[in-house]
Parts: sequence; structure tokens; C-alpha cells
Amino acid sequence: MDLAYTPEQQDFRAEVRAWMETNVPKEPLVTLEREDGYHQHVEWERKLASGNWGMVTWPEAYGGRGLDLIQWLIFEEEYYRAGAPLRVNQNGIFLLGPTVMEFGTDEQKARFLTPMAKGEVIWAQAWSEPNAGSDMAAITSKAIRDGDHYVISGQKTWSSRASFADWGFGLFRTDPESKRHKGLSFILFDLNAPGVTRRPIRQLHGDPGFAELFFDEVRVPVANRIAGEGEGWNVAMATAGFERGLMLRSPARFQAAAERLVRLFRQHEAKAAPAVREQVMQAWMDAQAYAYNTYAVASKIMAGGHIGAEASLNKIFWSELDRAAHRTAMQILGASAELRRLDGGTLNMWLEGYIFSLSGPIYAGSNEIQRNIIAERLLGLPR
Repeated sequence: MDLAYTPEQQDFRAEVRAWMETNVPKEPLVTLEREDGYHQHVEWERKLASGNWGMVTWPEAYGGRGLDLIQWLIFEEEYYRAGAPLRVNQNGIFLLGPTVMEFGTDEQKARFLTPMAKGEVIWAQAWSEPNAGSDMAAITSKAIRDGDHYVISGQKTWSSRASFADWGFGLFRTDPESKRHKGLSFILFDLNAPGVTRRPIRQLHGDPGFAELFFDEVRVPVANRIAGEGEGWNVAMATAGFERGLMLRSPARFQAAAERLVRLFRQHEAKAAPAVREQVMQAWMDAQAYAYNTYAVASKIMAGGHIGAEASLNKIFWSELDRAAHRTAMQILGASAELRRLDGGTLNMWLEGYIFSLSGPIYAGSNEIQRNIIAERLLGLPR
């Protein structure tokens, strides 16, 4: 693989960098897991859309630029280099969007994709249930057909962005007699529809980044189903591949964190334990390795290949990398690592990042499950 950028790619990088330097907020936004911060991040999504940066790889007809994956990686590098806000609509643009592209009808693409790219509709992910976490095949929430509608009853939990988002997507059992993977359908629903109740879940830091959802005979048009009735498992597995694979966690996110970690180490080098230097170096090297691997995967896809079970390798690598880098930062900061604000009153983003990194080995499919997938599907080991 040729790692040299073409003149066109260099020009594109310069265009992205110039726009970001002009438009990225000078002060960090409030966390998107609070209602005021959520609305700040929605405004940022719309600012991005005003420059046609909402989702650069999508076709122009759906609010994108029609660019390739290498250009997307360049965009992400400049995005994180500029310290731009996290994407509040990541469930939409990185997970549901590609799913609708692959499985949706022309009418569904026209209806859902452009508002998603423009930040006009923010999406929540509603997979898990009280008795169906990593084991999504145990889902019991029902969607019973009634003419041109489904009537949905049941409960979802740990639904990301659901405290404040506009719409959600999830799996529901449309065949009440079915078991496990059979009889599930992938359905989109309005979070403000009659019969939907949201109950925010407060995390360790007190902010409600997740919510429980309760469905009391919620009527949802059949037109909101993606793919055929009972085909939801295959659709959801494709969505999970997007979540674990290329786009949800771009390497630029971890490269930026590694660069910040290096700067933090240099500020505290005189007091740092000898082993910390090696941990910082390892974090930087792992971030670079992940970036090179992602470029290779992007090139493979552009050449007609696809991501299969190897997405599980990706997921384990970036989640463990993120956790290790933030653990190292906490070691460097010592006792002050537990303070919400550091010397000078600056917000301790390392603490925020560390708390979030602990969830990395769990969300997008727990790493224990991913290791089973790797063992069975990549290595051919017995169950």
C-alpha cells in the first residue's frame, strides 16, 4: 500500500484544515450527555452541514460529498487535529446511515438520510434489554402487525443518546412464537410518539448519557421497517459490523489522544515513574498501528473487498488502546487525576475520558464475545 498522499488528497486536507480552523468552537462545548450540551452539539452538527461536512462519504443526493474512504480518513485526522466536538449523531451517521444505504428502500433513503447528514434528526440506538445485553438474540420486546402499523410493547435499556434524541432504531420480535435469532425485525421509531416513555440513566459522573425506553402499545408504520419482516438479525449484524469496524472509532480519535498523552507526559516527566515512559510510547505506537491498519482496510474496501469477522479484531484493539492510554494519563496526574478540574480551573478531560474508556470493552459487543467470534470464525476453533 502506498502511504504517500496524492496532490488532490493534500488539497483536500488543506480545505478541511482551513474550514476547521475558522469554524471549530474556541471553547469546549458542555458534555453532550447533559441536555444543554446536547443542544450545543446539535448546533455543531448543523454548522458542519452548512459546510457540507455532515458525512463526506455519502452521495451528494443524501447530503454528502461522494468522497472515498481515504478522504474520509483525512477528514477525520483534520477534525480531531482541530479539537472539534464529538459527533452527537454518531449512532445515525456511522451506524444507521450505512445500514439504510445497504438495506433500505429508495423511499427510506430519501426520507431518512439527508436529515441525518444535516443534523436535523438525531438518532438513538436501542439494542439492549434487561435480559438481552450482549446476547441480542434474547430480545423479547414485541412488534405485532396491525394493518399498516406495528404495535410495539416492551422495554429497552442502555439506549445511547435516547435521553434527548429524536428517533431510535432497534430490534423487535415480530413473530411472538419465534426463538432466538428468528422472527426479529429492524424497526425505526419516533421517540416522541405516544406510548414511548424515556427514563434517563445517570452514569458515574451523574450525567444521563443513556436511557431506558418503555413501549406501551406504540404504533409505528410498517414503512419504518428496514428490510423484510423477520430479517432483522441479518440487518443488525451488518449494523454491528459498522459499529465494530471502520467508521465508529476512526484512528484519528486515538492518534489525537496519544498526542495529548505525550504532551501530558512531558509536562510531568520529572515526577513520572520510569515505567510510565514505556506506557506512553506504547500508546503512541498502538495509535499509529491502528491508523495504518485502518488505511489498509479502507484500501481493501475501495478495491471491492468487505469487512467480516475481522471487525471484532478492530473492536478489541481500539477499546483496549483507549483504556490503556487513559489509565496511563491517570497515573501521570497522580492524586489530581480524580479532580473534576485541574490547576488553573481547566476541566479534567482525562478523568472524563477515563470513565468513558472503561465502557469500551463492553459496548459494541463485549470483548469476551468478540474473542469468541475471532476464535470460531477467524481461527476455526471449535465452540
